[in-house]
Amino acid sequence: MDLVYPVSIAPLASKDKGTREMLPVVEPTGTVIGRASRNSCHSGTKLLHPVVHLHIIDRFGQIYLQRRSATKTLLPLYWDTAVGGHITYGEYLREALFREAGEELGFYDFNPVLLATYLYESPTEKELVNTFGTVGNFELKPDGEEVCEGRWWPISELENAFGKGILTPNFEYEFPKIKQALLALL
Repeated sequence: MDLVYPVSIAPLASKDKGTREMLPVVEPTGTVIGRASRNSCHSGTKLLHPVVHLHIIDRFGQIYLQRRSATKTLLPLYWDTAVGGHITYGEYLREALFREAGEELGFYDFNPVLLATYLYESPTEKELVNTFGTVGNFELKPDGEEVCEGRWWPISELENAFGKGILTPNFEYEFPKIKQALLALL
């Protein structure tokens, strides 16, 4: 079942994306209990809000990672999950997944499989992460704004990068949880 987060009726007067972008506030089950601005969710309030991640694996078992741009507020220039982003208030999970994949990598033609849903807490936020995977040999085009580059990583190289300040903490937390399910897609 694909959850939908009700369409916002709040006016969006501010020009600052973090202030005007409304995110659903959810229970750990995904049930929506409210809404809050992106800035509110990232300010240390620990309002639980949903996000989507997409892991992309090729037919040789290599994992595609994106490198976050230098302009990102959180963890600039770290390597991260191929696609990741917030679900906007009023959006379906898969709708958000395809929107984010399109925005970040110009990637629209794929068949996502849900791998896991879990809670992740950082010093500034708390997220309900909905993690998907897809397999294939795709032509991916980083947007240059949110993602400065991307590349395929052999799993051994990827795992050797853990703990070295190269990968985002969330990726290092998530990948061991979904590795077997992702490889099972091959």
